[in-house]
Amino acid sequence: MDLPRHRATPTTSLRDTSDSSTGSWDAIEWTKIEPIARFVSHANLDFLLDDERVVAEGHGVVLVNTDDAGVLIVTNFRVIFLSEGTRKIIALGTIPLATIEKFNKTAVKVQSNTRQLDKTPTQRLLQVIGKDMRIIVFGFRPRTKQRRAIYDALLKCTKPTILWDLYAFMAGPSSFQNTSSLVRLLDEYFRLIGKVSHHASMDMIESGSFTLSNDLWRISGVNSSYTMCQNYPFALVVPKSISDDEVLQACKFRARCRLPVISWCHPVTGAALARSSQPLVGLMRNMRSNMDEKLVAALCSNLDGSRRKLYIADARPRKNALANGAMGGGSESSSNYFQSEIIFFGIDNIHAMRESFVRLREYMDTHGRTSSDGMSSFLRHGGSIWGGGNLSSMSASVSTLGDSGWLLHIQNVLAGAAWIAARIAMEKASVLVHCSDGWDRTSQLVSLANLLLDPYYRTFRGFQALVEKDWLAFGHPFSDRVGTPSISEFGNMSFELSRQQSSTSIPSSPMHQSSGTFASQPPVSSHAHNSNNYSPIFLQWADCVSQVMRMYPFAFEFSAAFLVDFLDCMFSSRFGNFFFNSEKERLQVNVFESCGCVWAYLADMRRSEGNSHVHCNPFYDSLKYNGPLLPPAAALAPTLWPQFHLRWACPEEAQSGEIEAQCRKIKLKNSEMEKAKEVADRKLRENANAIESLNAELRREKLLNISAMTKAKRIIKENTDIKRAIQSIGCKIHISNSGDCILDIENNPEKAVQKLHFSSRQVSSSTVNNDKKDISLSVTEDDDGNNVISRICETLCPFRSRDGGCMWPNGGCAQLGSQFVGLKANFDAFDRLSIDDSYFKPK
Repeated sequence: MDLPRHRATPTTSLRDTSDSSTGSWDAIEWTKIEPIARFVSHANLDFLLDDERVVAEGHGVVLVNTDDAGVLIVTNFRVIFLSEGTRKIIALGTIPLATIEKFNKTAVKVQSNTRQLDKTPTQRLLQVIGKDMRIIVFGFRPRTKQRRAIYDALLKCTKPTILWDLYAFMAGPSSFQNTSSLVRLLDEYFRLIGKVSHHASMDMIESGSFTLSNDLWRISGVNSSYTMCQNYPFALVVPKSISDDEVLQACKFRARCRLPVISWCHPVTGAALARSSQPLVGLMRNMRSNMDEKLVAALCSNLDGSRRKLYIADARPRKNALANGAMGGGSESSSNYFQSEIIFFGIDNIHAMRESFVRLREYMDTHGRTSSDGMSSFLRHGGSIWGGGNLSSMSASVSTLGDSGWLLHIQNVLAGAAWIAARIAMEKASVLVHCSDGWDRTSQLVSLANLLLDPYYRTFRGFQALVEKDWLAFGHPFSDRVGTPSISEFGNMSFELSRQQSSTSIPSSPMHQSSGTFASQPPVSSHAHNSNNYSPIFLQWADCVSQVMRMYPFAFEFSAAFLVDFLDCMFSSRFGNFFFNSEKERLQVNVFESCGCVWAYLADMRRSEGNSHVHCNPFYDSLKYNGPLLPPAAALAPTLWPQFHLRWACPEEAQSGEIEAQCRKIKLKNSEMEKAKEVADRKLRENANAIESLNAELRREKLLNISAMTKAKRIIKENTDIKRAIQSIGCKIHISNSGDCILDIENNPEKAVQKLHFSSRQVSSSTVNNDKKDISLSVTEDDDGNNVISRICETLCPFRSRDGGCMWPNGGCAQLGSQFVGLKANFDAFDRLSIDDSYFKPK
């Protein structure tokens, strides 16, 4: 039986339950809904992923944001909301478990027309707050205990006690096999130092033979066992003039031993972009390290021995840097570092970013089309409601966006990265960037500056190398900042042992209290992340990338849609690339062999459609922007990122990529036309080749025809000459229709005319003298063995022998002078005869 359709009923806003005039939203009449049959069969859930299993279901659930009724399903990977009418997934109500920042239960009284609040039931609501800018509210039927079942399933699945019960480990690598990130990091290092002919391998890593170098820099394996710095990568690029022993000494002067190392170097000028953590100068800034100063000075070396300018970019506000001095940290003094200049960028810390993001999310939810309190932005009830408030609040919403501070933070990061890129590209100076620990603001600035400097990082492969190098390898704490699984969450147990002991029964973990939009019960955070360390640092960097893409739409191979899907994959924890806080921890749990790879998944999405895929930028022009991007200050004013910030709150307005979509369609049609043109051109070439072949054959036939005609003319002329030759001996030829010819010999008047009848097949040729050509004519014997010429000689030749034979058989009388001597005397010819002496011997 289908779910019943709900009817529109005026209710109060969840934001202000005491004021019924603030708005209304459509909801189910909770008291009148009858129990319904389950219509979702586990066997028919073809939308489930591999190894995704259903944990709990709720029926007759309402997605308050859009007033849609349907079925709410909790799996071991995500929350799925199916529409009542279409039985299709509603994207707004479907969210991966790891993307849930917090969730909580609440209840709201429905104010009826009779205003008898005591007699009206409360609405059972479940609020889900996502890390991807959405706030979702689900409404449940009363007295069904479905909300409790869903809530318990969320507790159970978002906070597993065994690492291997996470979906990424249960699904395994499947078809998205991961390769070692260590190998990819080495390949990127080889590219940076100009050793592109070398290719990294695990054998090279295990043998330690990866320590290549050029004239200025070398790859060091001093941290290969992570004993020097646990959150740095196993391989580091350092100045060639600095030994490993000096590196070990220098690291002690930096917070968490994160000493200055190379992130990027200019292939021509040798200018370097380095990163580190803050120096341990102390409150009085009187602590120094000769080895640290030597290492930093080596960053500025030229091949000719001269020194280039050095900028030390401190990402923090100056007052924050001074405050850190009380805890032993601080900032460098330019007097201690030769030819250096200290710059403070004034970027706030992770706590300010977290608060800014929360305000931005609440602003989008309040003033969007799909507010979590059920008040959509459509004009309702005479136009008194708009965007979650009355019309007088519209102007105030703009200042609310400004008060969030998000765009200001984005601008500060953009300006800092652009300044760094300009110093390296224009001044050929080296820049050392750090903040406090060197893994938050430092990663933002360095990776964004790399993106501006190197066009390789603006391609798919380069973007992957950039993220893996400056974020994953250099220890951005994704577990703490994003809430991905962490080792501390599962204790220091043996991971292999815990995997063997894993089971499907997972007890719920203690709830962590944090603030929510409305909470009658404390919200529960997913993955037990420490809310004090949670901060959208990586999301903020992706937002900065989108701003650069907006300024330079032709410079990037990938599109904004790729960035959004990439962030969704990172938040979802479907793959293990962003698990834990460091490279060491990921190797410790063997993530690369146990989980799938997000890069392989994204590449597989593009493989089916090629350049026409939504991830590919149709405007990309690698030749136009094959150098650094140096945006002026006036171009750095950021705006909201529509594809990400507006996609849930304002889905229609989030289609700013519609131009790209249309361009992609045009490009696809153009590609199809190009393919059709290629097919037509190929057929045209085949037809042209066929015509040429026929013409050549025709020419050969013409030549053969001409040759045949020439031969026929020659034969006709030869026949004429033969006829004339025969006539010259006094014969006449008559040819009958049967092919026989009659030869009349009339040159001897003393004899009666003799008629010789023979077949034309018996006459060939004998030599006869002609004006133009010698014709050979021979007469063969007839059927009775008699020779025609012999008979002529016997009859007419006066010099024949008594027995009828020729007296001069070797004289060749028939060939001499083209006349038969015996038939028509030619005495001059007799003089030229060579007569055999045997003719004159006595018999």
